[in-house]
Amino acid sequence: MPDHDYEDLIRIFNQCFEVDYNTRLVRGDDEPIYLPADAERSYHAIYFAYGFYSSGLHEIAHWLIAGPQRRLLEDFGYWYEPDGRSAAQQAAFELVEVKPQATEWILADAAGFRFRVSSDNLNGEATDNTAFKQAVYQQVGAYIQQGLPERTARLREALCQFYATPVSLCYSRFDPATL
Repeated sequence: MPDHDYEDLIRIFNQCFEVDYNTRLVRGDDEPIYLPADAERSYHAIYFAYGFYSSGLHEIAHWLIAGPQRRLLEDFGYWYEPDGRSAAQQAAFELVEVKPQATEWILADAAGFRFRVSSDNLNGEATDNTAFKQAVYQQVGAYIQQGLPERTARLREALCQFYATPVSLCYSRFDPATL
């Protein structure tokens, strides 16, 4: 299993997107956030939590999903209710997390990194996330069948090259039992 240094992830992401998209991956503190360029910072910044590799992959996945207009909005203009969500709030959270977590899993696979689905609600109402896990798995299959979006494919290829993992995207490498 390769070593997963967040600085490698920063370097790989920035090499892929800093010039074409004026976007940088940045080690943050406690809360991840996406901030578009403004008068004080000339570039768009994806801040991920505490230098955690998995947080970096997750925040990148949100950026990869966001279209051009959303990339001009703080945190892509999405609603976010922090940990402590009710069952209804958790269901809404899971609906918008399927594509980012499927994208994160695809990137983790390219990096040889263990992916774990995140319900991100440790202090909230207990819910069964089985359907959420299945939806993430099915979305991975849809991406493989339809082809990855251009930016996702670009980063995935760079991760495969850096970590010497298989370039071919094969559904059999994704096991829903590991989620």
